[in-house]
Amino acid sequence: MKNTIFGSIFLIIASSIWGGMYVVVKVVVDVIPPFELVWLRYLVAIVALAFIGFVSKQKWKIKREHWGLIITISIVGYAISIVTQETGTMLSSAQMGAIITATTPAFMVVFASFILKERLTFKKAISVSLATIGVIIIVGIDNIDMSSLLGGISLIIAALTWALMSVLIKRLPSGYSQIVVTTYATLIAFVVLTPFVITRLPKLNINEITNPTIWGGLLYLGIVSTAIAFLLWNRGLQMLNASSGGIFFFFQPVVGTLLGWLILGETISITFWIGSFLIFLGVLIVIKDNQGDHNDSNSNKSKYVKENTQIQIKEEIMMEPFDDTIFK
Repeated sequence: MKNTIFGSIFLIIASSIWGGMYVVVKVVVDVIPPFELVWLRYLVAIVALAFIGFVSKQKWKIKREHWGLIITISIVGYAISIVTQETGTMLSSAQMGAIITATTPAFMVVFASFILKERLTFKKAISVSLATIGVIIIVGIDNIDMSSLLGGISLIIAALTWALMSVLIKRLPSGYSQIVVTTYATLIAFVVLTPFVITRLPKLNINEITNPTIWGGLLYLGIVSTAIAFLLWNRGLQMLNASSGGIFFFFQPVVGTLLGWLILGETISITFWIGSFLIFLGVLIVIKDNQGDHNDSNSNKSKYVKENTQIQIKEEIMMEPFDDTIFK
């Protein structure tokens, strides 16, 4: 019960941060291109994560057998997924990007079923379906330019790889600090991206980057949207099963639309509220389903303990020496 509540809160906050991130990116990307922006985000995030890790005196040692998994998580989720998402959004419309990205939780359910052997329940299927319909209602499906094939393919790759990364995180032992895991994964992605970015950095306009709005946005993207949000997302997934955790990904378009309305003056129609209601309904079903699984687990554990206690008592009675004086 406690894990369900806190895990849900962590995932909601992470998704909400990423939803608000698009408003900041819309401003910063005019000065810093997507590829370089991801690299700079990670540079800032590494400094922030390392500072948090050393101040909190984390244990940085990782067992040799788990390094392969961390490297895979980093390359698949932190490098390929983020870069293809930025590229796909640049090559296609934001509308198409929102719809294709919304398929991530569905992919998470599939990967969790195959990799983690998590049970696909009817409630999970209903919750993902409701939330997906909610996103489609919010962003709409009219006037989508399907001619941007490369952008669409790039976004599908981004959705697939992020879903796979989110499931692979569950394979890591829960004993590892998420601060340590996130720091190493971010550092590896930063190293992998460096050869592709290093030649482009001199082309950036330093005068524009030093603008308070731009570097302030860059700090927000690095510290809040990357370091803190990744920590919360990874920790939340450790506290819930992966297929259920994915449903919270749908908070991104809700928060993004709301902030776009509040900050950028974008309009909100009745379809936004209908879609948001369906998303929240899907999330509520997942939370209830997780609580039910938790109660069933506790019930089975109690039943197991009770049966074993009864068996132990019977064995102790049978092992007691027979006292024949009662017949004398």
